[in-house]
Amino acid sequence: MPTVEELYRNYGILADATEQVGQIRRQAIKELPQFATGENLPRVADILTQLLQTDDSAEFNLVNNALLSIFKMDAKGTLGGLFSQILQGEDIVRERAIKFLSTKLKTLPDEVLTKEVEELILTESKKVLEDVTGEEFVLFMKILSGLKSLQTVSGRQQLVELVAEQADLEQTFNPSDPDCVDRLLQCTRQAVPLFSKNVHSTRFVTYFCEQVLPNLSTLTTPVEGLDIQLEVLKLLAEMSSFCGDMEKLETNLRKLFDKLLEYMPLPPEEAENGENAGNEEPKLQFSYVECLLYSFHQLGRKLPDFLTAKLNAEKLKDFKIRLQYFARGLQVYIRQLRLALQGKTGEALKTEENKIKVVALKITNNINVLIKDLFHIPPSYKSTVTLSWKPVQKVEIGQKRANEDTTSGSPPKKSPAGPKRDARQIYNPPSGKYSSNLGNFNYERSLQGK
Repeated sequence: MPTVEELYRNYGILADATEQVGQIRRQAIKELPQFATGENLPRVADILTQLLQTDDSAEFNLVNNALLSIFKMDAKGTLGGLFSQILQGEDIVRERAIKFLSTKLKTLPDEVLTKEVEELILTESKKVLEDVTGEEFVLFMKILSGLKSLQTVSGRQQLVELVAEQADLEQTFNPSDPDCVDRLLQCTRQAVPLFSKNVHSTRFVTYFCEQVLPNLSTLTTPVEGLDIQLEVLKLLAEMSSFCGDMEKLETNLRKLFDKLLEYMPLPPEEAENGENAGNEEPKLQFSYVECLLYSFHQLGRKLPDFLTAKLNAEKLKDFKIRLQYFARGLQVYIRQLRLALQGKTGEALKTEENKIKVVALKITNNINVLIKDLFHIPPSYKSTVTLSWKPVQKVEIGQKRANEDTTSGSPPKKSPAGPKRDARQIYNPPSGKYSSNLGNFNYERSLQGK
């Protein structure tokens, strides 16, 4: 049996040996690029990519620097090694190789990232996209949308087609399958920034109208706390601005119109004494109505006589009654919100309560503008509004945000699963007859943030 002193001595020798091995490994990583010549370079790139799995920060830094240095020698050869491991390597190596590309490619000069090199990245990425996780797909879209050659209209169109293929828009939508729903949302989120007046969202909008809207109430999601119905309606609203010519425009506009009616109640019936005859007052869901009304307004421009020529007189009369009822409620809540926010500036507007009120005011103002348009004879579709959750100042596509980049030299940590967007604030004013609620309007109960 060895003594304590012998154990300590042996442990010290082992520790020294381990430290020496670490030093040898680091030195080897530093010198590997020297062997990256000719046919050896893809092999060296392959080895360095495998070494990305290290949890030692110093080693991880050295591997990153070594990969960048051989990238500048031969970008195509380096990509060969990286994509070889992404397609065939272990999960941890694949994950870190993808993150390397998503964070480091943008740091390379134009003379390295030539058109030919970017074409190779696109070709190899398409192979990987045949089997990816949601997180990997988002990273690859970040990689591809940052390539110079894909900044053009035709380049953006290519990316939209890639996303559409990933979203499986040819297949029948299954609202009860959380993975199917999540995949569609993930893909649509990636597609939305690509749409423009020249790159149309028609295929996605058509799919949402035909397959998703009719199943809105039965949607399921694996993401806890996400209002899946509102998320879908927001995406549809954002896409509707860039919809091109649609084959079944009238049919899809009718589906959108019918869904809008579900969220725009008729006024409650009154008894002879002027009180409500029913037990329950209509519940007004302004966040949902903003999205649906905006989408209807955008697509309605393409068929301006839909309300007057395509609907029968009774249907149109019913719609006008609903609009009028909603408009009366809007005026009440807009006045109350303005009064509540009057005189508040700076820090006072940053409290959670006041932030929700500001969002609520944007929502109600937007709906008010759109309803006024539809009350014109004939209905008008000329007004423009900025959706309540969108920033007023537009950010150019492809513009990088510094806080999204991984610049640290430490091995990346796996991010927890969760919604890809910020939690939404929803404005649900209290139900009830407007005239009886004017005196005791309760913001804490009526302005709900989710």
